[in-house]
Formats: sequence, C-alpha cells, structure tokens
Amino acid sequence: MIVKQTSIFKRRVKKMYRTEKEKLDEIIKNIISDPSIGEMKIRDLAGVQVYKYKHSAQQYLIAYTYINDELLLTFIDHGTHENFYRDLK
Repeated sequence: MIVKQTSIFKRRVKKMYRTEKEKLDEIIKNIISDPSIGEMKIRDLAGVQVYKYKHSAQQYLIAYTYINDELLLTFIDHGTHENFYRDLK
C-alpha cells in the first residue's frame, strides 16, 4: 500500500504538540490497517472519508481518500470540527 499526504496535512501535523502527534500516529496506523474505518462523505465531498477521534476532550477529524484498485491512501487534512468541512471543499 502506498501512503501519501498533502502539503496541507504536513503543515498541520508540523504545528502539533508531541502528545498530539503520538495520538495521530496511532490513529494513522489504525487507518492504514483498515481504510474502511472512516465515514464516507457524499455530494461535494464524494470519495473522501473522514475519521473522528478525541484527544484531551477535543474532537479531531482526519480526511483521507483510499483507492482500492491502486492501493493508494492519501491523507488530505486534519483538524478540529470548526470549519473543517468548509475548508475541505
């Protein structure tokens, strides 16, 4: 499986604290082991899956795409729920 990340995803992860990065690494490993774990979005965000998790009482979302034919997993964005979907469009 090929795992990629967008430049937006890289920038957001770079600004995170170490404890947040450790939790994110754990979540990413879970997504890599089972890409269907996220919720598939419809309409404007068709083809994008979003996985929600909590860290320190704050809910975070990870947006990613998975193309099964090519075994390609691309992490698009990461952040809190506020304006997440608007910015994702």
